Amino acid sequence: MNIDHLKLFARIANTHNISVAGRELNISPAVASAHINKLEETLGVRLIHRTTRKVSLTDEGKVFLPHAEEVLTSIEVAQAAVGVGADTPQGTLRVTAPASFGRMHLVPAMDEFLSRYPDLNIDFRFSDSILDVVEGGFDVAIRNAELKDSNLHARKLAEDKRVIAASPDYIKKYGEPSSIHELKNHAAVNLTGLETWEFKTPQGVVGIKPKNRLRMDNGEAVRDACIAGNGLTLTATWCSYPYLKDGRLIQVLKDTPLASQSALWAVYPSNRLLAPKVRLFIDFLIERFKGTPYWDKALLD
Repeated sequence: MNIDHLKLFARIANTHNISVAGRELNISPAVASAHINKLEETLGVRLIHRTTRKVSLTDEGKVFLPHAEEVLTSIEVAQAAVGVGADTPQGTLRVTAPASFGRMHLVPAMDEFLSRYPDLNIDFRFSDSILDVVEGGFDVAIRNAELKDSNLHARKLAEDKRVIAASPDYIKKYGEPSSIHELKNHAAVNLTGLETWEFKTPQGVVGIKPKNRLRMDNGEAVRDACIAGNGLTLTATWCSYPYLKDGRLIQVLKDTPLASQSALWAVYPSNRLLAPKVRLFIDFLIERFKGTPYWDKALLD
């Protein structure tokens, strides 16, 4: 089975276009089409549906894709083991990450990363929904939730510190809560799924559910609604640090810490060999966020 044919098939699965996939691999549309025909003949099944506008995978193609990707990854790892391509990864790295974190902290870092590895390109999928790493064909996912899938490995990137915050206008109008029990008298702007705020107290962990005024599924939207004076919010410092620093947001209840301080993780399939491009990407992020992340350092200055 021809490795170049597998590479082409993997790119077609991602781009849904034979011409685009061929162009990425420096082959003409006619040659790309011939390669796919040859791969299908070798396997004895049709892998893609062809239309005038785009192509899509057949059921057999969907089944074959993860195996093809695993073969390609195995080749990368094997080459790296003998020094071939270990420091010069090629191809496409597919990454999924939370939308706000991706926009604020991954996109600004890519110029440096890609300047180190110019033969590599990255396909990001930013979503506040947790996308399936294996089913989605992702090489790595950035998560800010505990790892529950035993089929995945995870490496910690940074602490995900969270605080309760409000705008100066909101505090001026409604006052600042002096205890967690006063939160019940305040309006809240909540991120979907974080409607109950848990605090560490001398009596143990106490959960408080403030009045939900607005609920959204995007951290930046929640932060902006809080800045606009719509209520208190529970926010990650990586999302709100510029506004906490310049005073557009004010941290409240500093003396009563939140019970759950999560972390940011790089997650990848455990049944897939770790390709050099994945290892280098994760190592780059760990180096960038190591120790006290720059967003928390900004609040200490």
